[in-house]
Amino acid sequence: MYSQNSISGKIICQEPISFSGIHIHIDEKIIRSDDSGNYSAASLPFGTIKINVSFIGYQPIDTIVDLKSNLKLDFKLKPNTTLLQEVIIQQKANNSTKSVAEQQLKTETIEKYSNQTLGDALKEIAGVSSLKTGNAVVKPIINGLYGSRVPVINNNVKLEDQEWGSEHAPNIDVNAAAKITVIKGSSGLQYSGDAIGGLVILEPFNVKKDTLFGKTIINYDTNGKGGSVTSSIHKGNNLGFSWNALGTFKYMGDKEAPDYVLSNTGNRNANFTGDIKYTAKKYNTAVFYSYYKSLIGILSASHTGNVNDLYHSITDKVPSIVNDFTYTIKNPKQDVEHQIAKFNFNYYFNELEFISFQYDFQQNKRLEYDVRRGNYNNLAALDLNLKTNSLSIDYTKNEHDWNFKSGIRAMTQNNYANPATGIRPLIPNYDKIDLGVYAIASHHFSNTFTMDSGLRYDFSKIDATKFYQKSRWEERGYDSEFSDFIVGDYGTQWLTKPSFTYHNISVSIGFHKEFDDNLQLFTNISIASRNPNPSELFSDGLHHSTGVIELGDLNLNKEQSTKLSVTIQKKYNRFSIDVNPYINSIRDYIFLKPVGFETTIRGAFPVWEYHQTNARLIGVDVQTHWDITKQWQHLFSLGYVNGEDSSNNEPLIDMPPLNINNKIRFSKKEWKDLILELKSEIVFKQNQYPDNNFNTNIIQDGAFVSVVVDVSTPPPAYHLLHFYSEMKIQTFAKATTTVVFAIQNILNVSYRDYLNRQRFFADDIGRSFQIQLKFNY
Repeated sequence: MYSQNSISGKIICQEPISFSGIHIHIDEKIIRSDDSGNYSAASLPFGTIKINVSFIGYQPIDTIVDLKSNLKLDFKLKPNTTLLQEVIIQQKANNSTKSVAEQQLKTETIEKYSNQTLGDALKEIAGVSSLKTGNAVVKPIINGLYGSRVPVINNNVKLEDQEWGSEHAPNIDVNAAAKITVIKGSSGLQYSGDAIGGLVILEPFNVKKDTLFGKTIINYDTNGKGGSVTSSIHKGNNLGFSWNALGTFKYMGDKEAPDYVLSNTGNRNANFTGDIKYTAKKYNTAVFYSYYKSLIGILSASHTGNVNDLYHSITDKVPSIVNDFTYTIKNPKQDVEHQIAKFNFNYYFNELEFISFQYDFQQNKRLEYDVRRGNYNNLAALDLNLKTNSLSIDYTKNEHDWNFKSGIRAMTQNNYANPATGIRPLIPNYDKIDLGVYAIASHHFSNTFTMDSGLRYDFSKIDATKFYQKSRWEERGYDSEFSDFIVGDYGTQWLTKPSFTYHNISVSIGFHKEFDDNLQLFTNISIASRNPNPSELFSDGLHHSTGVIELGDLNLNKEQSTKLSVTIQKKYNRFSIDVNPYINSIRDYIFLKPVGFETTIRGAFPVWEYHQTNARLIGVDVQTHWDITKQWQHLFSLGYVNGEDSSNNEPLIDMPPLNINNKIRFSKKEWKDLILELKSEIVFKQNQYPDNNFNTNIIQDGAFVSVVVDVSTPPPAYHLLHFYSEMKIQTFAKATTTVVFAIQNILNVSYRDYLNRQRFFADDIGRSFQIQLKFNY
């Protein structure tokens, strides 16, 4: 309840300073004093009021008052001899959105997945699933959408790593993140305008005081008979310098299903990240570098050489190739290297107004090896080198009840497809230019009601150079519509230079309302566009890491999404619940559709084409937390999405089925911080799916027989149980060791996941015993 209560007073300082730069936080209001140090805040509610006075170079003042009537209160500033509070304020100012309930994974949860992938870790959040190619290639699905619809932001750098492929995992070491935030939908306009699925934001460790500490995590996994080691060290001092360094190495052999070895599924990873920062009174600057190297084996049985192999793999449910366990990785395989170099500079006019400059460079080298004859077996079948340069400038200002941020980002990108492979590249050479401008603002109408809105404009231009077989060019109907792209005649091929330009507007508006009794409501509506990526436009040939022929379409339009999202949060004494219903209408939704077979000199391969339709996704995410007693907790999550092709009145392909997770946890701090967890993971059968089956002829008993190749029917539902436990041991005076023992798939269930592209060829992995040692020092 509000009245005409007010707080006023004066800021006092022994030193001669300009008082106009001093900010006083009173409840949700931000007040600026005048030149003499006087301040005043009116229309304040009865009850407990928090007050914070802060000014760069002086110690912050925090106090709490019980406001019953008008109050006069003076404050005296004292010089600050450390930079600790300045760093904290700068970190606090980094907000994303007010009207969407952001969900986070903190360090403790991330460490559980130290030996796994970013996609695996994100499944802890309701509404986030994973699209897999085997078990080492995992990418996140947010509310039914994935790929370039879900940008990944690593230390404020938008990851550019050929993310268009369903079998291209984000090139990120999950250990390098101290916190991971998921924003569902396109409301994070400062990062991207095409995030119609959502955003994944990874933030590194931030040293805030004069200290030196480190951490080492050692993992061993019986399924794959290997593990990983990651070690990090962090240093800060009161002269303004700080630095971080982290390295990870992972070595795994073949994974195993309950009944057989998944041959050629080993993987290797090596990663290094490091940064150096300097913080002064009015500015800070930092340099950051990341190197990520991954070698991933692709299931041998997933590469079929003819129609018979694929038909029998789907029908017989047994892999065509099963060998003894080995650490050797043979073809087919992926060899990926990704580097990021970043420089940023932040200048603070005062604690609530600053400008940021950032330049970053990325290089992504992707090699994909196919099973080839002779010396060609050691030659990559796909060799892509993607280089990206980005420059961004952001301005942030917080004034009274307003928060404002705007910025500009320019990017140039070059993709080089090495012709030395001897095979027509799936993705051609291209150059791309992006330019984005945004502005977002939020206003606190009261301490319980906030609105925010954002507007972004993006310009994008892509110029490619590509050879097309004349037969393919005419088959796709390009001869009449895109004849101006042809620049050369090479017998059976056209040399073409396709060029596309896009102009996109993205808008987000919403509010956050706090009610009595710990009830909160978040509501957001966003409009965004996503351009077709190079894979969707230009793919033309065999994708060697998946063994399918993919065909792009030059006729594709940009996707346009309108999403309404609501989140209701309610907290009781020992129980809390989050409910997030949403509806996402996407015009010209792009998807990959199986259409049949095509015969090449290497055999017959499935053909998948990019198609476009109007789509509607409706879903709900639910999470609860129940503190049954001081030691016992129950956690529940549910994710459901219904995707419909509204143009053809049929379900969308590759939509996550209903999944329900229950976790019961026992914790006892007195018993060396003991934690015991039992998790139930239920994934239902996806009953909503399109019928993309097709007929083909196979040879049986020396004769051609017509059969139906069932590439559509999802696998049955499955239920998995997982166990997790940990204890902390004080090994030295300032060092602790955490011992973790876990079991994945306790009952060794045989199952196949609808969202695993290799479900046609083999079961998913079976039981796994995992041991982890965490040393903090």
